[in-house]
Amino acid sequence: MTDDLDTETLAFAHRMFDLARAGATEELSGYVEAGLPVNMTNDKGDTLLILAAYHAHPATVAALLGRGADHSRVNDRGQTALAAAGFRKNAEAVRALLEAGADPAHGNPSALETARFFDLSEMLTLLTSH
Repeated sequence: MTDDLDTETLAFAHRMFDLARAGATEELSGYVEAGLPVNMTNDKGDTLLILAAYHAHPATVAALLGRGADHSRVNDRGQTALAAAGFRKNAEAVRALLEAGADPAHGNPSALETARFFDLSEMLTLLTSH
């Protein structure tokens, strides 16, 4: 988001990110279908997909992936949606991202590095067995 956006546009953008955080799948999907960029990014580099994954909303993750969300995008800290989903121990979101082609070694830290660092053995097994 840039400084040249008006207050109303900024408020709308913040609301879209809040929908991703809240897992408001149907409402967010409706906006994407109406033209909201599915890869919209906030001021920290977080995409709607990264936020949905971090806040453990696998249905929203799947819906965004189904509408073309780029699972390979990284935020300003180098994190991916897959790393976020793994960190939150959300197997359903991890599976959806892996099935969409997300690379467990992508990002810094990657999903694999995150699972190893936090000793998330179930996530590590899921990430390495796909």
